Amino acid sequence: MKKLAIIWVAIMVTTLAACSSLDVVGKESVTSFNTVLTEVGGGVTKDEMNGGWSLAAPDGTVRFIWSKDYSKSPLHDVMLEVDAQPFLDAGLDTSKLPENYAFYDGMLMVGTKLGNDELKYSGDATPLASYEQIVNKYRKSVGYHTALDHYNVDLGGGNLFEWAKDLSANDKDIVFVLNPEPFINAGVDPNAIEGWVFAKVPVDIDGKATEVDKLLKPFDLK
Repeated sequence: MKKLAIIWVAIMVTTLAACSSLDVVGKESVTSFNTVLTEVGGGVTKDEMNGGWSLAAPDGTVRFIWSKDYSKSPLHDVMLEVDAQPFLDAGLDTSKLPENYAFYDGMLMVGTKLGNDELKYSGDATPLASYEQIVNKYRKSVGYHTALDHYNVDLGGGNLFEWAKDLSANDKDIVFVLNPEPFINAGVDPNAIEGWVFAKVPVDIDGKATEVDKLLKPFDLK
């Protein structure tokens, strides 16, 4: 019995190591995210209000924000903050937005809680180290969009932040992605939102290629 137990433990250790080594998406997403952080440069800053980091679009109209300590996040752990004016001009009635959508100071915010962990760091808490916490602790929140050759962080409700696997081979280096349905239900004409593209995007759903409606704000950083 003892010998069988030792063999079982050895198999489990080998299996776990293999699974870890096979997580190509998780590992490569960290490398490419670091490239994006470097390319954005001064557009990556501390976000004191949300207790984390902010990556701003080149035009300053939208930000991806991720927390550095989920136990202290005031609202969401990963989120988008978006200039609300184009949505208001397109007919948005903010009183009709779902509860997880916030409207304040001319901005819209949508995101999700990942957990309540007090995140621990082996060194300094940096923007990249905080992203690695998502990969290590909430791996299901990190995905790969085959059609665009992008990695992404799932912000809940069909909202995403995406970035190119290879910035030199992609003209959409970062893409802010919103689910149009809540906005349409709140009175918005999705074709009239200035600066956003309303389009059908191919995604994998249960292993099948399916087109879904999205609001997109892409940027080429090069």
